Amino acid sequence: MSTVIEREKPVLYGPEVPRCISCGKPITPFEKGVHFICPNCGKAEIWRCEKCRKLGNPWKCPVCGFEGP
Repeated sequence: MSTVIEREKPVLYGPEVPRCISCGKPITPFEKGVHFICPNCGKAEIWRCEKCRKLGNPWKCPVCGFEGP
């Protein structure tokens, strides 16, 4: 008889990968993504991937709700 032992998934520590605020995709280090501070409130850092920038996908500030192209 074989017994299957389930183990907890390991918790990874380290820097978090930035994600595009429009599509949620992780932004890789060499991708032509951008990040900037919200032009309305100045409190949130906005990350956008190259694809969403080119397509002009809308984004929304998680702090103040400001929407941009």
